This record gives sequence, structure tokens and C-alpha cells, in this order.
Amino acid sequence: MNQNIETNPLLDKLPPHLQQYIKPQNYDDYTAINQAVWRYVMRKSVSYLTTVAHDSYLDGLQKTGISIDAIPSMYGMNRILKAIGWAAVAVDGFIPPNAFMEFQAYKVLVIASDIRQLEHISYTPAPDIIHEAAGHAPIIANPDYAEYLRRFGEVGAKAILSSHDNDMYEAVRKLSIVKEAVGSSETEIEAAEARVNELQAKKVELSEMAMIRNLHWWTVEYGMIGTVEDPKIYGAGLLSSIGESKWCMTDKVKKLPYSVDAAYQEFDITKPQPQLYVTPDFSYLMQVLEEFASTMALRKGGFRGLRKLIASKKIGTIELSTGLQVSGVFTEMIMNEDNEVVFFRTEGPTALSNREKELIGHGVTMHPHGFSSPLGKLKGINLAIEDMSPRDLKAYSFYDGERIAFEYESGIKVEGLNVTGIRNIYGKLILIQFTDCTITYKDRVLFKPEYGTFDLALGKKIVSAYAGAADYNSFDFMHFKSETLTVQVPKSKKDQDLERLYSLVRDFRTEKGTSISLEIIFETLTKQHPQDWLLLIELYELANNQTEIQRQILQRLQTMQIERPEIAQLIKDGVDLVE
Repeated sequence: MNQNIETNPLLDKLPPHLQQYIKPQNYDDYTAINQAVWRYVMRKSVSYLTTVAHDSYLDGLQKTGISIDAIPSMYGMNRILKAIGWAAVAVDGFIPPNAFMEFQAYKVLVIASDIRQLEHISYTPAPDIIHEAAGHAPIIANPDYAEYLRRFGEVGAKAILSSHDNDMYEAVRKLSIVKEAVGSSETEIEAAEARVNELQAKKVELSEMAMIRNLHWWTVEYGMIGTVEDPKIYGAGLLSSIGESKWCMTDKVKKLPYSVDAAYQEFDITKPQPQLYVTPDFSYLMQVLEEFASTMALRKGGFRGLRKLIASKKIGTIELSTGLQVSGVFTEMIMNEDNEVVFFRTEGPTALSNREKELIGHGVTMHPHGFSSPLGKLKGINLAIEDMSPRDLKAYSFYDGERIAFEYESGIKVEGLNVTGIRNIYGKLILIQFTDCTITYKDRVLFKPEYGTFDLALGKKIVSAYAGAADYNSFDFMHFKSETLTVQVPKSKKDQDLERLYSLVRDFRTEKGTSISLEIIFETLTKQHPQDWLLLIELYELANNQTEIQRQILQRLQTMQIERPEIAQLIKDGVDLVE
């Protein structure tokens, strides 16, 4: 099978800091067991979801080329998704939330290419190709929902994280990897679960990203649509879980009208959800998203926005009233008695931009150790510097090549040699460069001549604050890969033998032919792998014209239902699909 990802304009536009998460799908690595798991889940899901899923689901399966019988390839999905304006890439499990959101903003579906173990066929906390391809992809064929997903990514990528969010991301990623890794001990799983529970139990103020994550969970992952009395499923987490898609339709799960209040409702990924939210239609999702976005630092700015960036300890951006954008890791701010930011500072590589385009000569090579500047109005002057005409500037001694001293209303004083200024496209000054510059505030020196050239950022206030850089080209990697990697455990001989049996059965199904009969496969499976039930279902289906062997297989399945009640429903559902 051709595993090249077909050229797609959307993939070509992805910035380097997102491309670092893309990995090859390696389709040939999927075993016949993996294919059987996919087939079982898809057959069961489609059979059941026909009556409970939103109409877009079944239509979307056809439009996005999701097959019931075989795990989809990235090549095939990209070829078909391109027709509806989307693309798909394979990644390694959970990726950082801002990066995940940014992929969505580029209309790229992020697909964890691994697939759940047979033991977790009903549900897994780990993102896998069943969840991503069979859950997310079909619904994006609906134009209203697709635009919501894109817009959600655009807003979500700007949401500011907290250090708690970073810890939570790493803990959840580790739990998902440990739970899905073959051979993980109970001790390892319990330790990973304990860490997630410990973090979830912490009483911390919800960050913007935490609230965005909640909205994403209760819509994109676990959303329902219609009325509270008669809801349908559209969330990928429900669509891809043969267990929870049934559970959610019972009275045991409380149904609530969807609203912005869902941003404050947290969730536990390790348990079935006790309540779900129902939106009347996909358009309403956008209404709630915009309502929430209006509360974000992205639109509010001010000291609260900068305070969130400082707490995040991640690359973020503030935009000033002049349009100047400063991107870096913010570490300090000074406020006046009116809670207005009058001074800010970054540490480490910093870039200056305007209209999401880095200012020439003001990237991280010019500001490798940080950037700082006072803000606000000048003392005794009603006109802001950025609003001054060339005549005004000359009148107030803001003149190239002249030494100048001035004071802000906050009490911050600036004294230095005026070198030059930079204006935006509207003619407003956004930056003035000084040499031999000293900046003081009360008894503190904020900048000394020996620090080098000083660039004064002009702006009365901070109008926006958000995660990430204004110009993504300013930084090589805004998001960093987790050090917790997916575990690849060598297969035992017994596992390899079982895979061979599954392959033989798959050959029967695809009519490749085999010299071994179903009877011999059944006998070998029963003797050497008595705990396996899924291959028995496959054999039962293939033996539909062989009464005796089918009777023996069914008898074995019925015995297993009694011996292993935890899989009794899975076996019953499999037999029902055949019959």
C-alpha cells in the first residue's frame, strides 16, 4: 500500500513547530488483530449508531472514505478529505493542547495512528485511530460543524495555560501510554492513575486552556445534539466507544442544555461521564464559543492577561494599543493604582511584530536576552507619543539624534539619545530606539546604558494577551514534545502465533485463500489461545455455511460468556452482528 501522504495545500502550509509532531503511519505495522479490532468496533458502532447518531455521521463515513472492514490509511484519508477542505496527519498519542488546537485552526485532523488493545476494545483513555478516524473525521463532513472545529482551534490555540495544565497534560499522556502498552504492570497503571487523580483533586483556578479543554470535551468529544428529551450523538468520544455510546443514551446519564457554563464543568477521563450537554444545533456551538472568547485575555488584554502569561511560563504575546506585538516568556509587570500595566519584562529570546509579521531587525537574534518597556501616558502631556505628528514630536523634543528626558504618569523616567523610530502602516509610531539610555522607577533602575540599545515600545495599554508567538516564524519550536514516549514492547512467540491465526482468518475474508481449514484454525485457537474471543467471532461469521463447525464455535463462545462475564456482552454483540 502507498503510504506517502498525498500533497495537500493545507499540509504544505503547516509551520515547523507543528510539523515536529507528524510521524509516519507505518500502515504495515498494523497486525491482523488490529484489523479485527477495528472491524468489530466499526461494525458494532455503525449498526447501533444508525439510530442514535446525528445524521451527519453515516453520511460522513462515506464522504471521508472511512471503511468498516479496514483501518484507514493517511494517504486515502488525505485524498478524500481534500475534497471537503481538510487534511489529516498521524501523531504519537496526546500532543500539547495548544499544538492540537492549532492543527484544527489549519483544518488538519490530528490522528493518533496507534490502535487500542483488544482488552480495551470498548473504551480507552488513549487517543487512537478508532477514536480519531471513526469518531472525528465523519462529523467534519458537516460544513457547520467543520467551521466550528476550525474556529475552536483558532481560539483555543490562543488560550493561556497554567503550570498545572502542563503537569496535567504530562500525567494524562503517561496514563494513556501505560494503559495501552502491552505488558504494563498493575503497579505502573495504578501509579499513573494516582498521579492523574492527584492533579484532578487539586483546587486550582481554572486557566483559559482548562476552560477551553472543558468546552472541547463537552462538545467535540462528548457532545450531544437535539433536545434534552431526544438527543443524538455527535462527539467523537461517544461515537468511538461501543460501551459509552450505549450508556450515554440511558437515564443514568444526566442531560443538560449546553451553555458557556460547561467551561467550568471538569471531567475525569478514566470514568464514564455522569452528565452530558446537548446543543440544539451546530450553529449554537459557535455562539457559545464566541461568548467564551469574549472573556479571554485575547480580547480583554490588561493586567489580568499579562498576569496569566507570567504564570504560564510559556511563550506568549501581548499586543499594545499601537498594534505592536511582543512575543516571549513574560516574567514581570509593574502596575499603577488603577491596575494598569505601566512596565513589563520578558526573559530569553523575544520578538517584536506588527500584524502578525515580525519587524525586520527585531527577532530573537536582536533580543536574545529579553525585552522590557514602560507603557502609558507621559506626565504633563495629553497627547500620547504614538499619536504625535512629526511636528508634535519636534515640539516635544522627540527628534532623531537629540538627547531627551521624559517622565510617564506612573513615575517611570526615561533619559537617553533618540536614534530613530518605527511606524506602523497607519503612520503611528510603535517603537523608538535609544542609546546611552537609563530608565528608573522610584529607587529602582530598570535599564542601564551598559545593557545596550533600548527599544521603547509605544502604547497606552495592553489590548490583547494570548499564548504563542504573533509570528510563528519567530521561534523554532513554540511547543515542545513530551519526554514520555509511546512504549513498543517486543512480541512474545505466543503473541506472534496468535497474530498468524488472525492473518489466516483475514485471508479467508479477503479471499486470498489458505491451505488451512477453519476447523484447524478453530482447534488450534481453542488449545493454544483459550482466552481469545474476537477470532472466534470472526470464525463464526466465516463458517455461516458450515453448520457443524459453526455450532462448535457458538458453543465455545457461550461457554466463555459464563466463564468470563466481563466480556459476555462483547461476545453477545459479536454474535448478534453475525446473526
